[in-house]
Amino acid sequence: MTTPDVGTDDEAGVTIRCQDNASVRVTFCDRFSFDADSVHYAVELQAPGLTARVNEVVAWIWDSDLTAFLEELAADYRGWDGERSWQTNDHDLTVSAVFRSGGHVGLTWAVRPWPRAAGGWGASVTTWLEAGEQMTSLAADVRAFLAKEYQ
Repeated sequence: MTTPDVGTDDEAGVTIRCQDNASVRVTFCDRFSFDADSVHYAVELQAPGLTARVNEVVAWIWDSDLTAFLEELAADYRGWDGERSWQTNDHDLTVSAVFRSGGHVGLTWAVRPWPRAAGGWGASVTTWLEAGEQMTSLAADVRAFLAKEYQ
């Protein structure tokens, strides 16, 4: 499930919690923008024994849109074969999706800052959501987060 979050700075964020284990979660937060061409944000992954954060994921206006990817998954609530994936232009955030019988979608969120740098690191968690309403809600929450204009 997704939860729109409001932090102590009144900056909105989105948290995706795994329905199978609520301690596994992904949070989009700390959104900012320098210009009309991009949106910058942080992605945090948490699971038992794991906390990872990439401070500056960049969504460029000419990139393939994460929300469009999530909306396509939500529209295919009856399922699909194989794995579908999406990634940022910089390859620092990747999302892979699989469909499980019973109407559930497994989203594997992988972060890897500086993917081309020697000595880099990567981390991933998998969240499971209901294919219909929870995926639709996630897509809407992420769209609102990425489109929000701060005063």
